[in-house]
Amino acid sequence: MPPASGPSAAVPNDLESYWLPFTPNRAFKADPRLIARAKDMHYYTPDGRAVLDGTAGLWCTNAGHNRDPIVAAIQAQAAALDYAPAFQFAHPKAFELASRVAALAPKDLDHVFFCNSGSEAVDTALKIALAYHNVRSEGSRTRLIGRERGYHGVGFGGISVGGIVANRKFFGSLLAGVDHLPATYNRAEQAFSMGEPDWGAHLADDLERIVALHDASTIAAVIVEPMAGSTGVLPPPKGYLERLRAICDKYGLLLIFDEVITGFGRLGHAFAAERYGVVPDMITFAKGITSGAVPMGGVIVRKPIYDAFMRGPEHAVELFHGYTYSAHPLACAAGLATLDLYREEGLFERARKLEPVWADKAMGLKGLPNVLDIRTIGITAAIDLASRPDAVGRRAYDAMVHAFNDEGLVVRVTGETIALTPPLIVSEDQISEIFDKVAKTIKAVA
Repeated sequence: MPPASGPSAAVPNDLESYWLPFTPNRAFKADPRLIARAKDMHYYTPDGRAVLDGTAGLWCTNAGHNRDPIVAAIQAQAAALDYAPAFQFAHPKAFELASRVAALAPKDLDHVFFCNSGSEAVDTALKIALAYHNVRSEGSRTRLIGRERGYHGVGFGGISVGGIVANRKFFGSLLAGVDHLPATYNRAEQAFSMGEPDWGAHLADDLERIVALHDASTIAAVIVEPMAGSTGVLPPPKGYLERLRAICDKYGLLLIFDEVITGFGRLGHAFAAERYGVVPDMITFAKGITSGAVPMGGVIVRKPIYDAFMRGPEHAVELFHGYTYSAHPLACAAGLATLDLYREEGLFERARKLEPVWADKAMGLKGLPNVLDIRTIGITAAIDLASRPDAVGRRAYDAMVHAFNDEGLVVRVTGETIALTPPLIVSEDQISEIFDKVAKTIKAVA
């Protein structure tokens, strides 16, 4: 474990001004969980207490925290070029990183559009899908299909195709012309599955019903997470993604994989598309591209989609979309250094090797008080807890607080689910430590 030395951070004396995202602000400010620094597998509180990171930050620090090569690359880039215009100009590292990302993607997914987050990546992919059909004179294809319990960020496009009720209900009618596939999870059929469950491939066939209802000529794209992460780690049933691909091909629908969480090693491959042998038309990415060090996201697009835009006068803009900070120099430098670490340390291969060890340790929690289900895939796990009769969601929330304050462990919770997804540099001893601490936590909130 790294020593708790280094510069200390001042503890703020006023917590009121900051409105925290996806956080119960009053409860947090009454008992704040402050993090001052990080290194490799650990966070450190302002008083120097080490806290094991069981969540890779927010599914993003796949190479670990404050890795020296990434830090050095960011520092060097900041000293050389702080910013270059993203429109009509570019810098060399943008092209280098795009080439490296495209080389990791399957088949002809070989053009990369950069943005700054997973939310922006999803909205970008949806806009590309709509524009693609327009430039091909199929402008009637405007409908977008998501999935119940899906999470695609917090832009209006992402929450429209997303299927998490709490993320949608306060924000009006959202985008028109959106429909949803059913969620892939059924506890009665899939409980305590390691990897892809056997039951559920037929749920993809509901896309046939949606096509029959709306007609294929009105549908632009289908977007799904290969593994639904934020809703509580729902692996795809065996054959499900293959079936979706076949139906999309049948009706000329674009298939988008949201790999913001599953990309860059989380499931043992550069992208889940590789794990499943299914090639989508677009892949969204973010999080692991820079190991969380600098915000970045993007969309990888198949060549025929890109080529469809490359018509008309050469001096004219082909796609009226982009961001001030698309392919930001610091983000590109961090991304290149991060991809180097993944390759040099074999972190994707390492995740594949550790997957059965991780799954066995996770399933060791079966039988503990209030544990209803456990799911594992790649270096990711979820534990569903029974709700307290008078307070749905409180048991998992208390588990998160207890784990941080009493066990020195960061876990993520959503509803009554504890999610675990540590950096890919996690050791076997640290895997044991994570699940030992989770076991103590589950008993403490029984």
